[in-house]
Amino acid sequence: MSEDGKSTVRAVERALDILLCFTTNSEWAMTEIAENVGLHKSTVHRMLATLEERGFVVRDPASDRYRLGLRIWELSANMSGADDPAVIGLPEMERLGAMLGETISLYLRDGDERIRIQAVQSSQAVRRVAPVGARMPLYVGASSKVLLAFEDVQKREELLRVITWPDSFDKEQFCEQLEEIRRLGYATSIEEREQGAAAVSSPIFTRGGKLVAALSVSGPANRLTLEKMREQAPAIIEASARLGAMLK
Repeated sequence: MSEDGKSTVRAVERALDILLCFTTNSEWAMTEIAENVGLHKSTVHRMLATLEERGFVVRDPASDRYRLGLRIWELSANMSGADDPAVIGLPEMERLGAMLGETISLYLRDGDERIRIQAVQSSQAVRRVAPVGARMPLYVGASSKVLLAFEDVQKREELLRVITWPDSFDKEQFCEQLEEIRRLGYATSIEEREQGAAAVSSPIFTRGGKLVAALSVSGPANRLTLEKMREQAPAIIEASARLGAMLK
């Protein structure tokens, strides 16, 4: 590749890094972006100007902060929903939410993290709010445990090696939990990741038997008790099976 070609690739990589900042925060100052991606402010300024010109970001003149532009939404609107769990699963999630009265989330594994790709918020006054796009570690939470427990053995062992475990974490006990989860067909968590929150989750397999996602019900721990989650588990497992039957 020529030097010009390498320079072009680097410019594309840097522009994508800037756009990826918006997966963690909805708004950024130019200096914050520069610090986050490790580039000089003048370089980030030029790239933001180009992205703004093309409609990928918008600058708020009052705050001098950037947010995603309409061009991003135009791109996402043209994503194929033919086999997208977030699109296909929404009616089933809405049905489950109406039945159980709690927040319903759909998670995919991305490397050693999980990401919420769809959510149906509870209509109750006190509820668990689940923002779409949120990323969480794989070592904590009901959906994380499901995405590990039902992964094929080789991949699960590989993930268990690469996860960055907290110093105080009991990995051996966690692995024992995974075996129990496989036996039960679902996982629960109470205040593991967030104080006052609880969740129960089950795996979603495609028609070909591939683990593709985790379906989760979450709510306040004082309402979503362990006993309550055990009662709800069969309905969640059934919903997961129906959703998976729609996926190739």
